[in-house]
Amino acid sequence: MTSLVLVGMVGALALTACGSNDDEPGAGSDSKGKIGVILPDTKSSVRWESADKPALEAAFKAAGVEYTIQNAEGDADKMATIADSMITDGVTVLAIVNLDSDSGAAIEAKADKQGVKTIDYDRLTLGGSASAYISYDNSKVGALQGQGLADCLGDVDANIIYLNGSPTDNNATLFSQGAHEVLDAIPTYKNVGEQAVPDWDNDKAVTIFEQLYTKVDGKVDGVYAANDGLAGGVISILDKNGQAGKVPVTGQDASVEGLQNILAGTQCMTIQKSATGQAGALAETAIAMVNGEDPQTNGTVRDDTGDRDVPSILLDPVAITKDNVKAVIDSGDMKASDLCTGDFAALCADAGIS
Repeated sequence: MTSLVLVGMVGALALTACGSNDDEPGAGSDSKGKIGVILPDTKSSVRWESADKPALEAAFKAAGVEYTIQNAEGDADKMATIADSMITDGVTVLAIVNLDSDSGAAIEAKADKQGVKTIDYDRLTLGGSASAYISYDNSKVGALQGQGLADCLGDVDANIIYLNGSPTDNNATLFSQGAHEVLDAIPTYKNVGEQAVPDWDNDKAVTIFEQLYTKVDGKVDGVYAANDGLAGGVISILDKNGQAGKVPVTGQDASVEGLQNILAGTQCMTIQKSATGQAGALAETAIAMVNGEDPQTNGTVRDDTGDRDVPSILLDPVAITKDNVKAVIDSGDMKASDLCTGDFAALCADAGIS
């Protein structure tokens, strides 16, 4: 079990700049090294390619550092191959979003032998050797999800199904723990089904939820879904059974799909984890390490597998409901034109988004 020890919290870091192509150094760079980033996939969440990648590109370009960003497409062997290639091509700082801790730790060990410093981005690599970990307070994410579901349900007797994230993702464990700490303390709530979704696979989520839903004869009053993609799968089954909008569903990532579902009333909340803020923190950390400096962290996260406290930058997540969807637009994390398409234009107008 992982525990958090916080020395303080920092707000999201806003960075703006023009985009750049992979491997393109920024003009006027004084850095002697090169930064590599390996994102996990394009299936578990749209955020990796639509939010994190462009935010990282902008941050690195603005700082004038040489970089390369690639995606492992959910394949641990491919991630290892990409890492080997990046190291061979001269990367001196490597940031990864691991697909599982074992494969992530192997990448970090190999990098360490080659004198390459590593950073855990978004997901902690248990048993790894990263010099820093950059993420959100993931126990708090889960607690906000749990409280959001409780707020949507109210003080009633309620059967809850839990659809957790990938069992190989330490974050998913923390999300679930945080949610349970809130929801298990409410005596009128009953856990009637719970299952993790392998690899955060949205298609598998549909099948898993339908099986859980059928098992309890549809007697479900609320659903804890660990992210917006899983929530979308849940909503599709609820809609099939005439229950969409009647059964509160949580989410995470403040994706276009998640926010549109909130506006439509089929999802009760999501969690905004600013990609700009997280990418900015990674950029500042990686740039400091490229320049031989110690990164500025604000806490530590305990890795019991590796028996060490990992220096960390932990950012604050924000709960998003129908009342504050506009905050995501105002923060710059999403354009109104991307959210307010088709039938959602009128819903956006009702929410004060233009």
